[in-house]
Amino acid sequence: MLQASIESRSEQLLKAKNFCHVGTIRKDGTPHIVPVWVDTDGGEVLLNTAKGRAWITNAERDPRVTLTVQNFENPYEYVTIRGRVAEVTHEGADEHIDALAKKYLDKDEYPLRQPGEVRLKVRIVPEYVHHNG
Repeated sequence: MLQASIESRSEQLLKAKNFCHVGTIRKDGTPHIVPVWVDTDGGEVLLNTAKGRAWITNAERDPRVTLTVQNFENPYEYVTIRGRVAEVTHEGADEHIDALAKKYLDKDEYPLRQPGEVRLKVRIVPEYVHHNG
């Protein structure tokens, strides 16, 4: 697997308050696409979800994903990333969702947590990155 790099404007789009559409593959082969919050550590894409949600269940079965992050202020600008889920962990997931809540909602803690919810931090290694706009 060859890792593509997330550079300049693509990285800025991931770090800004833009949503990420995550495409995974269902058991029957059809696509499943959902909007999620996104972050990057500069080299990889970081997502967060709750255990049991459809998209992460799909990605754990088939780690191939396609991500599109569209510029909230200019929808004609976006970055598309194809890659693979490299890690799904509980470690640091609660702190990560709180950081995303700060980014997207300006809240210190994630306010939508459900009783018994288990958060997962998802690391995606990009194999293809294309910026448009």
